Amino acid sequence: MNDEVVYPPLRERKGVTYDGRILSTKSVSGRGESGKGGMAILGILRSGHWPSLAGAWLHLTVSFMVWLLIGAMSISLAHDLQLSEQQVSWLVALPLLGGAGLRMLAGWSADWVGARSTALAILLGELAALLWGWLGVSGYHEALVFALLLGVAGASFAVSLPIVGRAYPPAAQGFVLGLTASANVGTVLILFLAPRWVAVMDWHQVCAVMASIVVVTLVLFMLLVPRRQSNVASRRAEWWRNAAELIRRRSAYWLCFLYAVTFGGFVGFCSLLPLLLHDLYQLDAVMAGTIAAVCGLFGSLVRPVGGYVADRLGGLRTLYYALPVIVGSLVAVTSPSLPVAVTMMVLATGAMGFGNGAVFQLVAEWFPKDIGLASGVVGAAGGFGGFLLPIVTATMKGFTESYDTGLWLFAGCGVCAWGTVIVALRSRVVSVAGSSS
Repeated sequence: MNDEVVYPPLRERKGVTYDGRILSTKSVSGRGESGKGGMAILGILRSGHWPSLAGAWLHLTVSFMVWLLIGAMSISLAHDLQLSEQQVSWLVALPLLGGAGLRMLAGWSADWVGARSTALAILLGELAALLWGWLGVSGYHEALVFALLLGVAGASFAVSLPIVGRAYPPAAQGFVLGLTASANVGTVLILFLAPRWVAVMDWHQVCAVMASIVVVTLVLFMLLVPRRQSNVASRRAEWWRNAAELIRRRSAYWLCFLYAVTFGGFVGFCSLLPLLLHDLYQLDAVMAGTIAAVCGLFGSLVRPVGGYVADRLGGLRTLYYALPVIVGSLVAVTSPSLPVAVTMMVLATGAMGFGNGAVFQLVAEWFPKDIGLASGVVGAAGGFGGFLLPIVTATMKGFTESYDTGLWLFAGCGVCAWGTVIVALRSRVVSVAGSSS
């Protein structure tokens, strides 16, 4: 059955007339006044269906926790299953690969079946995978399948944002979508909590704990995000037209590459950090997880700042400054000094988060009519980039006995991305100069 978020009936609230699709936006301010410093936060939240916002944020937060669960438990898994570094890297990377593919499928399903139904299916998929991890997974090959199944959690992004976007007026979109995207704080939570759980229980029992959290999330999501009948036939035809147009635009492929470096670098690097800190600096799982959580927190907090700066300087100009910081900090990550290494790790994740916000500013600017589809495709590329980072780094370590080579290769991709941004900026300068002459 096709369904979407149900919106409040047509009415006036603080000067805003809306019916879920927004008929007009007169003013949305905390005091019902216009032109006095913009919309107050309370006014923004009340301008749409705030329970849908809360449900989508919770869905995305918990899904991020499930998505990076393997990376957060990587040290314990390596000891329990007697795994090599290459084997652990595959376990860490497979959820990111699964999320990359399923994110596109979830975006398609959100348009064809309904975002709410797709979101519920994602939570049920997470629950099934976690229950199997609790009761059934015992060997490495089973663990590989388990890791791949956890990739369903990475598809949450493709349904959470549409739910929120359709529940709020255009004037509130920037704030509420940014607030929803802040749910990648789930990365921080799982990197901080999972090592502590594993210290007092078996990793199978950690899967049971996460399964119980997913059950609570499923119930709350059903209560917060109501159902609404929707005729999606016209949107299905439009989806195919938009998809064909997107395929023909080379800028979409370029944004995929940029996001694979920024977001892919962020999730891949955060997943790899506990293992890297344990191997290089002999930190225990709890301390390594704490440092990884700090890095993830900084990157998550900086992401909206990157979008804010990109709104004012432009996404390309913002990436021009962010990408060399990513490259430089990655190259210096494996410093013999732990304080220097941690500083570089925080700087790298911060610059990646900053770049994430800039890339999605470009997505919104270049694909205003196809932002949902473009976000799904670009987001999938980010997941694929996250898959490559731990795989390449661990594989090269097997050949060279060092993490440096893999990190430098990824830094090389950052250099290539920076070069394309420089060319694009110069091309714009030339085109502007030519048009003014």
